[in-house]
This record gives sequence, C-alpha cells and structure tokens, in this order.
Amino acid sequence: MGSHRRLAPSGFDRGSTAAVGLLSVAAAVLGAVPATAAPHEDRRAEVDRLYTEAERATEAYNKADARTDALRKEVGTAQDSIARQQQRVNTMRDALGSLAGAQYRSGGIDPALALLLSADPDDYLDRASVLDRVTTRQAGELRELQQAVRDLSQDRAEAARKLAELEKGRKAVAAHKKTVEGKLAKARKLLNALPDEDRADRARASRSGRADLTALTGAGAPASGRAAAALAAARSALGKPYIWGANGPSGFDCSGLTQWSYAQAGVGLPRTSQAQSGTGRRVSLAEARPGDLVAYRDDASHIGMYAGNGQVIHAPRPGAPVRYDPVGMMPISSINRV
Repeated sequence: MGSHRRLAPSGFDRGSTAAVGLLSVAAAVLGAVPATAAPHEDRRAEVDRLYTEAERATEAYNKADARTDALRKEVGTAQDSIARQQQRVNTMRDALGSLAGAQYRSGGIDPALALLLSADPDDYLDRASVLDRVTTRQAGELRELQQAVRDLSQDRAEAARKLAELEKGRKAVAAHKKTVEGKLAKARKLLNALPDEDRADRARASRSGRADLTALTGAGAPASGRAAAALAAARSALGKPYIWGANGPSGFDCSGLTQWSYAQAGVGLPRTSQAQSGTGRRVSLAEARPGDLVAYRDDASHIGMYAGNGQVIHAPRPGAPVRYDPVGMMPISSINRV
C-alpha cells in the first residue's frame, strides 16, 4: 500500500513553507500598525494629562505659598506686638517697684505692693479682700498690669499657633513643589519620546478651539480703564516664558500672569485661578469684553485674559510662552469682569 503513495515534490514543500512564513510576517506587520500608533496616541494623551495635573498641583502650590506668605507677615506683626507689650509690662512693673521702694524708704512697704512684687498680679487681684489695702491709683495700675499680662499671654499663644501653622504650610509647599516637578519631568520625558510629527500635531491641537467660540468677535473696548490697563500689561508679557509658581515680571504661570497684569492696573487679585474665578461679576461668553478673566475646566485650574476677537492671552504650560490662543481651546468654566 505504501508503495503507491506519491510524495509531494520537495520544491512545493519549501515554497509552501516560505509562503506561510511571508504570510506570518505580513500579518505581524499589519497587526503591528495599530500597536505602534497606539503608544504614540497614548503618550500624547498621557502628556496632556500630566500637564493638566501639574497645573492643578501648581495651583495648590500657589495657594499654600500665598497662605504661608500671609502667615509669615502675621507672625512678624505678632512678634513685634509682643515685644512692645513686653516692654510696656516691664515699664509698669518698674513703676510699681519704684513705688514700693519709696514706701520702704519712708518707713515701710504696703503689704499689697509686697504681695504684687512676690506673686502673680492675677492671683493678687482675685483676692478682693486685699483690695482695700491699696490706693485707688495703685488698684488702677495693678488692673492695667493684670490686663497687659493677660493680653501678652494670649498673643504669645496665638503667635505660637501661627508659627506651627506656618511650619505646616512650609511642608505643604514643599510637597506640592515635589509633585509638580515630578509630573513635569515625566511629561517632558514622554514628550521628547514622541516623533516630531506627533509633537507638531499636539502643538497644533493645543492651539485649536471650537469654531463657534473662536469666531467670536467680542471686539468692543475693555469694560473699564483698569481692564484696558491690565490687558496692556498682559500684552507686554507676550513671549515671556511659562515658569510654574511665578507671577512676573520675567516669567509667569497662568494665574501669575493675570494677577501681575491686574496689579499693573492697581487691582489686587488672589494668587490662584480658582480664587480669581470668583472675583468680580460673572458674565456670559456673549458679553465677554477685553480684560475679562476666562477660567477653564470644571475646577477652574487654568485662567487667561480675554483679548477680544475670540482670543485669550494666557501662560499655557512649560515650554509654551505667554501667547494668544482661541478662547475655546479648553472647556470654559466661567468668565468674570473685575
């Protein structure tokens, strides 16, 4: 039976093997197309996500830093006040001590003053039965001293509390700074790994906006003289680098730019974009005028200044300088007129 079997020609066997091999390679190549494209898309999305998270962390840093600065000033003021109060208490005690010395030299010391000089004035004044031993003037001086000592004690306790809060704030600032730096470093690494074409596509995408919003004219004049002055200041910052945590004049983050611009117009704004988004009067997009503040994303973690003609001036992100972009480049959360 076996002698009637015909073996396939050896050439066909090699050809079929080669064909199968070619088909396998082709399938692998075709299958690899989305696999190679997807990582690029994923990296671009990850870069965007990291920049967004870094901006939110920057806002947290700015908030903690502003609170720390305010506390530092409060602690300094409290310490100055404590020093003045301590001097006043010392002067009052010296005066009462001099009175006691004069009485001693004239033949005896008032027991009340002796008690004052050897015990806490609070304890002394609480003993009402002893009050008749001092003159009206002495009693008044003692009460004044008592109140001064109490105020001094309270202010010292408040200063200690603020110092503890200041130290806690310093640690929060350091933690936020570390978070921002880490996210930015990771974003830069991913961005540098993208092909040039993908980086260019991402840059174009970041500067695009909804057609209906970009087409807004909003041409009118700024709503006020201070809005015009703030807009002029923002325009003078065009081309300055984005530096996270900076509020000018050589570099800016998003809320630093708007804060600095309005400061040039004599208007004080809070440090963070979230706080700025609650400043002034809310207006609709159709009512937007040059100089209005435009906050983005649901959490108002980015902010810019409306410049008219469907454009905003803002500090976008690290590596992107202060520039014009379409007002519809991101979802708008609010528009405020300062």
